[in-house]
Amino acid sequence: MSTLSSEERLINPKNQRLAANNCMKLLPHSPLKGVQKVAFGGSDGVVQAFSIKKGELQVVFKTLPGEPISSLELGGATGGVRDRIFVSSKNEVRGYNKKGKLFLGFDTNLTEPIKSMYVSRSDLLVAGTHVFNHYKDCKDVNSYLSSDTINHVIALNSEKTHRLTTVLACEDRVLRVLERGNLTQTIPLPSVPVNLCLFHNNGGPSGDHVVYALQNGQIGMVQISRATHSWKWVIENTKNRDAVRCMYWYDLTKEGSKELIVGRDDGSIQVYSEPLERLTETDPLMEVYNYVCNESITSIQAGNVGSPAFEEIVATTYTGWLFGLTTEVLEKQVSLDTTKNAAVSVKFSPEEKMKIDRLRSEIEDIERTVVKERERYQMSTQEDSIGVSTIPELAISDKLTLLRDESVFQLTIEAETAIDNVLLQSDVSIKLIDVEKNSAVVSHSYCDPQTDNKLLATYRCQVNTSKLSILMQFGLEIGTLNIYITPHAQPKATHIRSYPIRQLSLNTRTHNFDDTRPVNVLTLKGGFSFAEMHYWISHCLPEIPEKIPTTDNAIYFFESSFIGTILQCKYRKGEAEFKSDDVSTISVLKDFLTKEATMKKIQLDISFVLNDETIYNTLTLLYPKLERAMTIQKQARMLEALKDIEIGDNESGVTFIPECLKVIENQHEIQKDFTQQWQNIERIQDTVATLFTDWYRFKNINARSKINNLKEALSQNCTFEYLIEFFDASTAGGSEH
Repeated sequence: MSTLSSEERLINPKNQRLAANNCMKLLPHSPLKGVQKVAFGGSDGVVQAFSIKKGELQVVFKTLPGEPISSLELGGATGGVRDRIFVSSKNEVRGYNKKGKLFLGFDTNLTEPIKSMYVSRSDLLVAGTHVFNHYKDCKDVNSYLSSDTINHVIALNSEKTHRLTTVLACEDRVLRVLERGNLTQTIPLPSVPVNLCLFHNNGGPSGDHVVYALQNGQIGMVQISRATHSWKWVIENTKNRDAVRCMYWYDLTKEGSKELIVGRDDGSIQVYSEPLERLTETDPLMEVYNYVCNESITSIQAGNVGSPAFEEIVATTYTGWLFGLTTEVLEKQVSLDTTKNAAVSVKFSPEEKMKIDRLRSEIEDIERTVVKERERYQMSTQEDSIGVSTIPELAISDKLTLLRDESVFQLTIEAETAIDNVLLQSDVSIKLIDVEKNSAVVSHSYCDPQTDNKLLATYRCQVNTSKLSILMQFGLEIGTLNIYITPHAQPKATHIRSYPIRQLSLNTRTHNFDDTRPVNVLTLKGGFSFAEMHYWISHCLPEIPEKIPTTDNAIYFFESSFIGTILQCKYRKGEAEFKSDDVSTISVLKDFLTKEATMKKIQLDISFVLNDETIYNTLTLLYPKLERAMTIQKQARMLEALKDIEIGDNESGVTFIPECLKVIENQHEIQKDFTQQWQNIERIQDTVATLFTDWYRFKNINARSKINNLKEALSQNCTFEYLIEFFDASTAGGSEH
């Protein structure tokens, strides 16, 4: 993949608008007909197609503004060219031919706006938040109601499989496989699936290979047959990149094998190729190219756009910019001139000079227009102006996601214009963590103990910063995080976003429960309804579906991303049971649900069974984290002392023992690890102390007097055996209350 140049070829910086994911496609063409046309649907409802010829933009067609475009797909007759453009907006689907003539205007009558769409010959598949509908020749054939949010929809290649099989990517970490509106398979995944595509864009030789992208950055492939499925390969996210939002297969090297091209939320684009020697089917693809821009990638395609002779990757970003990466070798003539003061001179070809001059001219025109419009707008906002000052409507994308491996939350904010500042306010204690790529300056404000504020922090962004990422840690408190986003625009206006902070927010959904582990059991009985218990649990635990299950009971499994303990929630009308090997989790649930029931004046019958073995199990999971953090802290302190010795006794011939020499040799790694781990030490110590308090509280023993002794022991590299002895976990059996 070394032939792919990282040189950007800007295709259309002026006319694009914000777009949803996957709202840009390249229309197919004959190799003899030059470059391909680009179809694009924007947030202003405009659908347009254009091409690039000799560096100039040529619009093929452009529709009038309307409702925002939520999805854009290509379709065509059986065995024919897929050159028809289908777009969805709200509940409507429209179809245009390649010249822009409207041939379809179809109102689906869905109760939800269309979020995702797929076209397969005469079959139209649309999905809202929970409802999926299948239309054939614009007639409703079947539908399906998902128990959780639908993120994406796709269909297997019906020309090869000889049946229409739909695959839904759902928020509860599964792929749901449908045939004729009936659920035939549920495929569990380790994280939330956010995007789907067919292998090689056609499902492979059998048409039933699907590539999926997960929220945790993983990419994998699964073969879905009529009654079962089989895993093929998984590309692990070893570089901690964001989730993939768009995928496309294309033969960039013209060697007969297609590469997988992906675009991510962090603005990176990767190209993955088949390994040089594939030993088994499960060998993953290997990364051969990486490119990073400063905005999220929303769509990605490949073909011939700027030049018919060279293959290109074409991508759109969150704010609507469209750019290309070419396989053309962009060579510069570099000559060394020693006769003049200028040591190096770079010579450009006449074509490149013309492109540079044209771009400079366009930039100057845009700058003049911007200055003129800004002055006019500033005049209209003055008090003595006859104009009316209005608050600009700016689109802002924000999300709060759990980074499972680090057990921290990442807040990502992206705006269509530069961000001036971001204010964070919360009624719970939140630790903010520095992010290396974050150029914003943070300042903390004093929080009056008499107010509800426990966090007041302001991030002031650098010039032209439109995207901001913030890492943060939550405790076991319940509350709200409010975010005040102020774009760099006049008049000043603040956009407010709010996120609920759940007490058990570090837990993530899983698909099974380890019955071999010892567990504590909490049982609640009372006059609550099924809907009430579902509502309560959704405010204490993450990833609970918004919709109430259609069955008479519900069961969910969780795993703590920080400790690794597990939880089972099983409830129905009038009864709920919770099993966990972490007594602190049981304690949080007991207190929270009791409080909610009391507010509703519902009497609860509470019983619990404690298992002494759970303490040993939880400490077994926690201690390696504590030991590693304390070891890194010790090495960091030793490194600081050794630096002082080196500075003070530089010429005294001091000889260090092997342990000290090893610390000096690995000082860069130690400093890096300490930066990452120093905040974890206090976090782990607090977790152990909370576990100790909760354990004895359930036993009706006041252990507050021993907390200080425990914290002192934790800060002095105590052994695992000492911890077990301190907890007095040798008592066998359980206690029922």
